[in-house]
Amino acid sequence: MNKILRPALVTFTVLTLVTGVAYPLLVTGMGQSLFPTEAAGSLIQRDGKLVGSALIGQNFSDPGHFWGRPSATGPYANNAAASSGSNQGPLNPALVEAVKGRVEALRAADPGNTLPVPVELVTASASGLDPHISPAAAQYQVQRVAKSRGVDAAKVQALVADHTQRPLLGILGEPVVNVLRLNLALDAVR
Repeated sequence: MNKILRPALVTFTVLTLVTGVAYPLLVTGMGQSLFPTEAAGSLIQRDGKLVGSALIGQNFSDPGHFWGRPSATGPYANNAAASSGSNQGPLNPALVEAVKGRVEALRAADPGNTLPVPVELVTASASGLDPHISPAAAQYQVQRVAKSRGVDAAKVQALVADHTQRPLLGILGEPVVNVLRLNLALDAVR
């Protein structure tokens, strides 16, 4: 029995130390030394106060800020502890009604805007936490934000352009705008 039990226990102990202690410590150390901001959650601070994470959508609803994607997380929007989608298919009447309501709300917030409503402003992402919108979704909101703040639309337009993240190496991914970073830059403009 000892011939079987001892090698099994030694193997178990060695593998536990390697895969349960050494490897996680190595990967965590490398992550923190090579990517310190990302490893810490990409937290954003303003005036020494934590305002959010660049990785998790925020719930902006006033007309003077850009709005992100709707969130399907529960029990409240953008709940990082409950990442989930709505699991409603495109033919689900509840989703159709939700999208119609969101389109109406966007139209009511900016009645003069005749541009087509970008899809990500009326549908939630799979995680419900998407912090980005497309440049088209930001463009759709420029006039509303500028009017609400009493700022020249060209200034707001320039902020959108400055905060548009290009695809990695010019080909990997799509251009996106981080809503939290854009709104923080917007708050600094007078």
